[in-house]
Amino acid sequence: MSNEHITTGQAPKPVGLYPHARRVGNLLFLSGVGPRVAGSGPNDSAVPGLVLDHNGNFKEFDFEAQVHSVFQNVKAILEASGSKWENLVDVTVFLVNMKRDFHTFNRIYAAYFKDNQPCRTTVEVNALPTPIAIELKCIAVIE
Repeated sequence: MSNEHITTGQAPKPVGLYPHARRVGNLLFLSGVGPRVAGSGPNDSAVPGLVLDHNGNFKEFDFEAQVHSVFQNVKAILEASGSKWENLVDVTVFLVNMKRDFHTFNRIYAAYFKDNQPCRTTVEVNALPTPIAIELKCIAVIE
């Protein structure tokens, strides 16, 4: 049974000591993926739709931009791992503000998952390790 760690420069660098994904057999487990710009490190503030002031307070916030970016990062990791978007079988969504962002997320999610409908769980969390509003945890198959 294969068991390999996968990391790609086409997604943001992990915040800790873990790979972007791990393949076990024909299953691919993605570590938590956020919307930071590909190649950016955990201390970079390169988050689409987010501008912070010198105190770390939001000056600009665009949740939709973060959703599109996190989906692009997931796609990049899937492709670097030998899988693809259509092979997702399970998605766990972490939102920092369910009341504000859930309906927007659902609308954008429906556009990306018209043909493939993986299982999904959405939960609200108090915070994420960087100043982001969304993170995804995904499982896919590799054919």
